[in-house]
Amino acid sequence: MNKKKLSILSLGVMISGLATAQQKHHIHPSPKTSVVAVQDLNYKTKAEETYKNINSYFTDRKTGLYFETTDTVHRENIHSWLWPLCALVQAANEMERLHPGKKYMGPVVKAIDQYYNKKKPAAYQDYVTSERLSSRFYDDNQWIAIAYLDAYRRSRKPKYLQVAKMIYTFMLSGADQQAGGGLYWKEGDHSTKNTCSNGPAILVALELYKATKEQRYLKAAKEVYTWTSKTLQSEDGLFYDNIKTSSLKLDKAFYTYNSGTMLQSNVLLYEITKEKKYLIEAQKIAGAAKDYFYKKDRLPSHYWFNAVMLRGYVALYQIDHNKDWIDFYKQDALQIWEKERDEQGLLGKKDTKSLIDQAGMAEIYARLALLSSKN
Repeated sequence: MNKKKLSILSLGVMISGLATAQQKHHIHPSPKTSVVAVQDLNYKTKAEETYKNINSYFTDRKTGLYFETTDTVHRENIHSWLWPLCALVQAANEMERLHPGKKYMGPVVKAIDQYYNKKKPAAYQDYVTSERLSSRFYDDNQWIAIAYLDAYRRSRKPKYLQVAKMIYTFMLSGADQQAGGGLYWKEGDHSTKNTCSNGPAILVALELYKATKEQRYLKAAKEVYTWTSKTLQSEDGLFYDNIKTSSLKLDKAFYTYNSGTMLQSNVLLYEITKEKKYLIEAQKIAGAAKDYFYKKDRLPSHYWFNAVMLRGYVALYQIDHNKDWIDFYKQDALQIWEKERDEQGLLGKKDTKSLIDQAGMAEIYARLALLSSKN
């Protein structure tokens, strides 16, 4: 996480209440829609093209690192902050699921390794270590651990589990009893505790429990889950952005990825414990998030936040098989492909295209392709 993220977040959805769900209208493909786009949206082809463009436009072949945007003149740094790589490594994982036997994660993992900071407890800092020492964010590290644990489940590569355990140790160093519990957002900054560092913490702990069967991980997950639900959840089921530890004042902004991590956490807790209350809660969050965020056949414009929320909907869909949890993502994905793609095939509303947007959409298209292949 970084200052650039803060500027992006400030553009997020700031309305503090739930709006009434609006009737959804079918959007017909425009006359320019290709035959390929019409055929079940051909998500696999879209994922492949999007990921190919990442390698073409955002890769620094000399260093193995990545560029944050296509603007090489007005860039903040030579290379990308860690945050977009958190999105890219998950997209790479989904591409490996989509193409068993092909190697997408290797180059991204090697790039992430260049952000390693050995200060104890060891973790990844938010910028390339060889270029300068920088801050370390708990959520940046958690997103990496989540992707690595997904990859470990497929590949059983020891490195993925080892790194996830390292990150677990680091993230617990950001937990204390200020504001009643929970984790801070940034190392050394005790001003806020955020859903974006607590929701992912639950997922890391739950996935480590599934991988190791060590009860300490499940215990930690439940503790963070209880605090987050009690402290940061609205009455309608969505999750506020953060709580200020000094005043206990809530920042009541809602973002899709915060709903996503807590939705997925409830699904995983249901799968592990078989307690129906978690499934009921997951469905409550899913309904509230769809009603709040999906307006006029569109989700908010931050693709990667939406990709994180899709993870929760996919997890829930695989249990209750309610297509409503997936169909609105298909509509949004079609709109983005048809209306927010430039001549080079890069995605985004702005002239300057970003790595995190391409990675977020690569993940979304890959996940939709995987779902289509199972149906």
